[in-house]
Amino acid sequence: MTTTIIDPPATPTEPIAASTPSKNPLWQRLSLAALLIGTGVLYLWNLSINGWANSFYSAAIQAGSESWKAWFFGSSDMANSITVDKPPASLWIPGLSARIFGVNSWSILVPEVLMGVASVALLYLITRKYFGHRAGILAGTVLALTPVAALMFRFDNPEALLILLMIAAVWSLMKAIDDGRWRWLILTGVFVGFGFLTKQLQVMMIVPALSVTYLAFGPHGWLRRLGQLFAALGAMIVSAGWWILAVELWPASSRPYIGGSQNNSILELTLGYNGFGRLNGNETGAVVPGRSGMGEMGGAGGPGGPGRPGGGAWGETGWLRMFEPAQGGQIAWLIPTGLLLAVVAAVLIGRARRTDPRRAYLAVWGLWLLVTMGVFSFMAGIFHQYYTAALAPAVAALVAGGAAVCWTHRDRLWVRIALGASVWIAAVWGFVLLNRTPDFVPWLRFAVLVVGLVAGAAMIFANVRSVAAAAITGAILAGLAGPVAYTIDTVATEKSGSIITAGPRVEGEFGGPGGRGGPGGRGGPDGRGMPGGPGQRMPGAPGQAMPGAPGQGMPGGLGMPGGRGGDGPGGLLRGSTPTAAVVEKLNADADRYTWVAAAIGSNSASGYQLETGHSVMPIGGFNGSDPSPTLAEFQKLVAEKKIHYFLGGGGPGMGGPGMGTDSERPASQISAWVEENFTAVTVDGVTMYDLTR
Repeated sequence: MTTTIIDPPATPTEPIAASTPSKNPLWQRLSLAALLIGTGVLYLWNLSINGWANSFYSAAIQAGSESWKAWFFGSSDMANSITVDKPPASLWIPGLSARIFGVNSWSILVPEVLMGVASVALLYLITRKYFGHRAGILAGTVLALTPVAALMFRFDNPEALLILLMIAAVWSLMKAIDDGRWRWLILTGVFVGFGFLTKQLQVMMIVPALSVTYLAFGPHGWLRRLGQLFAALGAMIVSAGWWILAVELWPASSRPYIGGSQNNSILELTLGYNGFGRLNGNETGAVVPGRSGMGEMGGAGGPGGPGRPGGGAWGETGWLRMFEPAQGGQIAWLIPTGLLLAVVAAVLIGRARRTDPRRAYLAVWGLWLLVTMGVFSFMAGIFHQYYTAALAPAVAALVAGGAAVCWTHRDRLWVRIALGASVWIAAVWGFVLLNRTPDFVPWLRFAVLVVGLVAGAAMIFANVRSVAAAAITGAILAGLAGPVAYTIDTVATEKSGSIITAGPRVEGEFGGPGGRGGPGGRGGPDGRGMPGGPGQRMPGAPGQAMPGAPGQGMPGGLGMPGGRGGDGPGGLLRGSTPTAAVVEKLNADADRYTWVAAAIGSNSASGYQLETGHSVMPIGGFNGSDPSPTLAEFQKLVAEKKIHYFLGGGGPGMGGPGMGTDSERPASQISAWVEENFTAVTVDGVTMYDLTR
């Protein structure tokens, strides 16, 4: 998608005013309603197919709906043994929803949908103010139909709230550029601060865009602008720091263990596992190569393994990472087109006054895109395709804003040629992306290419009104047909598990174990993004073959059988799915115990907790590698008869660098101690140890 008609042309030195009287306000209201209602219907459609979605977070939402302490800290279980490995802001709203409407798929996922609709609406408002209604509609439409954005706005990962808060930060920054008031900069800092409480340092990737844009294009003198930015910094620190300070000052003995850390520290989690470890690959506590028969899941030395640059379990690093098979169909459809249009628009704005908000708009979204894309392209640690949802607002904004400016200057031949080139780029690149899935709507890639080439040629003659309408129609079809097809496939396919991706399976991609779309999806047993084909080795696990037959389990307790987990104990990357017999056994006399059961790893524990409605202790947190509880602490709880069952299988209890051998880790020690001292009983394939006998 490259162009759109906006309200009457402005000169290069005049921004398009939001207050310009509308020629057809009814049409504007109806088209905006169609955009927002259509987005809501699209995201709500078939929503329950995702079930518990990411049961790791769903269990924490369930815990927060029953315990205010669990809600405040983001605990994985109602008894507050350990938190998720993120701050809790993304859990607060669905936690309140589940408290009001009960714990079910809809109460957990509908708040995410509403955040998606709000994000589309806010991006529309920002774009309309400077480029007109049609440009705003285009920006909202591109965001709504970006496959990875549609994926995350129907899922309970932190991305939905993170995206909304980041767009809100740009909204308040642009308000500050309009009038220079301090309150808007302070509000910008507040939005970023709560973004930190959503996904920690990821929100900081837009801070350079916000600060540079205001310092360069904000009103008043540079000293005042600098002072206002420091005020925004203070607001950010306060809005994020209050919760961090509360956790640090709260006695450790009366709060849950901080999941993802090795020393029960939120600061360690922020700077280590969720911080610089994602950049350099030294993620203490993450699963590492060659342990328990697994491939690399993050660890020292980056994705290629210790001392090796690039490659590995999380894909090649480098400038083209966002365009590779793993990420291309998620986000990259309109990145080249958006960048080209933004550059041309910046040239057209030319010598407009320094504070021209159109230039500031292009700068903030352009820097957002380039900085975030650069970090994602070269980060050596854990990287999932769904992270790229953070790029979607910037891509949509640049396409709409750039196209709007270019269209107002279509009387110039070179601008029309640039518009035509942007359509050709979108069509050719769309063909390349669709050609990576040749069995998915096979005719579509040829239609996109032909329509795009014709529409691009028509753009060169867009100064003729009758040709302009045809050129725009063709550009819209060529630019959005591919993303629409991927988004429809996303809505129609179950998405569950810890690692999911949008659209059909792409050859050559690697989404990590559990990959594309969760259980039962096309392209592999319980993981449409699994690398290669039957018998192919997982990266980082010399000699360890990946099982190729449906129903065959992954090595090392990953737990990746076909179907919906085979009613099994779950594993590192998917939740357990207990049968009615297992649930009945766990619920027997459940009120007598603090935890009806304990299991290695948060995902393994999550399904049991969600189905029983009672606390299940996730030993070792997400990776099973956190030292919570220690063997001594676990033995004390067993002696006090606070835990009824220990559930075998599930997470591998592996750890990161410097954590010692398998036998030295608390999860492994607890498993060994239970096996030596208690009798196992198997119920529907689940090994259960009664710790009260």
